[in-house]
Amino acid sequence: MFIKYVFVSVIAYLLGNIATAYLVSKVAAKIDIREYGSGNAGSTNVLRVLGAKPAAIVFLGDVLKGAAAVLIGSYIGGSYGEILAGIFVVIGHNWPIVLGGKGGKGIATTIGLMIPIDPIMVFFIVIAGVLAILVTRYVSLGSVMGVMIYPIAMIITHKPIEYIIFSLFLSAMAIFRHRANIVRLIKGTESKLRFKLKAE
Repeated sequence: MFIKYVFVSVIAYLLGNIATAYLVSKVAAKIDIREYGSGNAGSTNVLRVLGAKPAAIVFLGDVLKGAAAVLIGSYIGGSYGEILAGIFVVIGHNWPIVLGGKGGKGIATTIGLMIPIDPIMVFFIVIAGVLAILVTRYVSLGSVMGVMIYPIAMIITHKPIEYIIFSLFLSAMAIFRHRANIVRLIKGTESKLRFKLKAE
């Protein structure tokens, strides 16, 4: 039984290593996205540097790998398998060995892994995050709000304790990855969302 959980964790981590932002930026503009904008290998930085279409592809790719990991984990290891898969696919995205540990911040991947677990909850959390972004134009604020709402929603809806702990762990990872953004938000120096059509 232990072996299957190890197998699930490894598969999920490798799925997380599929560096969508890096691959799309290489194909679309022949650049390493980590050398442009914020230096983050995620859809928000792709949006700022390359525009909406490449960013949408990156976002979708990151969502799909999160969902795929959890579905595989659930099939192989049941509820504990999907929990481990969810954690390790985000770890793989945030700290991918293929990019020397310099990955994204895990929001799209977290959304993706949440969908097979509770799609209705995901819908409302995403709506809340999008509204925050539209009102403030701070993507980081919407992202942090969404991951903070997730464990609260899990507690309110009386989910099993292992899933509450799971949501808290995912939230903590996302907040950790956004720690610099949070400091800038507090100082009022965080960049608002602006659109660019090509790399500078």
